[in-house]
Amino acid sequence: MRIVVKTIVPRLLTAALIALGAPLLHAAERAALVRDAVVYLSPDTSSAKLAEAGRGREVILLERSRNWLHVEALLGFAQTPDPAFVEDEDIEGKTVTGWILDSGLVWANTPNGDRILFGAAADSEDEASRRHGRRGADQEALRLYRRVYDLFPTSPLAGEGLYRAADIKWQIEKSDVMSRPSAREKDASLRQGMDEQPMKLVMKKFPGTKWADLAAFHLIDNKLCGDWQGASKCPDKEAELYEKYVKEHPQSPAAPEALYNAVYRRAAMVEIYKTEEQPKKSEESKNRAIALAQQLVSQYAQSDWSARGQTLLYLLQQGVPTYGNVVQ
Repeated sequence: MRIVVKTIVPRLLTAALIALGAPLLHAAERAALVRDAVVYLSPDTSSAKLAEAGRGREVILLERSRNWLHVEALLGFAQTPDPAFVEDEDIEGKTVTGWILDSGLVWANTPNGDRILFGAAADSEDEASRRHGRRGADQEALRLYRRVYDLFPTSPLAGEGLYRAADIKWQIEKSDVMSRPSAREKDASLRQGMDEQPMKLVMKKFPGTKWADLAAFHLIDNKLCGDWQGASKCPDKEAELYEKYVKEHPQSPAAPEALYNAVYRRAAMVEIYKTEEQPKKSEESKNRAIALAQQLVSQYAQSDWSARGQTLLYLLQQGVPTYGNVVQ
């Protein structure tokens, strides 16, 4: 049995071949799988199995034969993030050339193809959230959401698909980053942060949308301290980051949460400044926290974060410590 494995053709070479009129590249069709597919050596289920391509994997059509498709199936890497977000196609991963049954694929001309992919992605995301869900369902969801944008870039679902793919990737990386000892470092620069490129791609492709706003909110994570260590420098810096976000993205779905985070930090600094023997700054922080809490309650009244802000506002007005182990 011989498995044909090769790297994706680099972008520049692909462009050159297209310019020369290469018929195969001109006729190339790409599709995304919404099922797990076995790649066979020949168009026969009794032939050797070369590989398995999972949900969300991309295939490039080479030829058709009755109910079979001769394809290059992008398999990607086993232990690294999905290659959809790798810019350099030379290192994007490997492909297996073989035959798959002509079913369960979404093409650019598939009616309602964007909705089909989005629905499959949502199913995989739900599966990933289950305690004993299907292994790898999170990566399936990531790939499927990304394919919505890849195959249907003008779809009303394209922006959300690209954002959800980036969000899943971010959460997977964040879980890993925060499990390391470096996550407790006071200085954010002393730990490895999450890859920002997928979020920045959302902001670039869909500027001025709520998906770009949400992507920008994620980027704050990489600037947060691991541990305040009881000092005012970290919460002060973080509060400024969140306040700036609210000013620049007042309509963002994440704006109420960002404003609450700012209130919480300003409220914490009331007690922290007392331990640093800076009573004037402690009082200033209290006043600033109260003003921000009032803004949260009035500006985002329908948000759950508004109710939480109301609690902080009450505690601040009552002089109840919101940080530390102070017992009155």
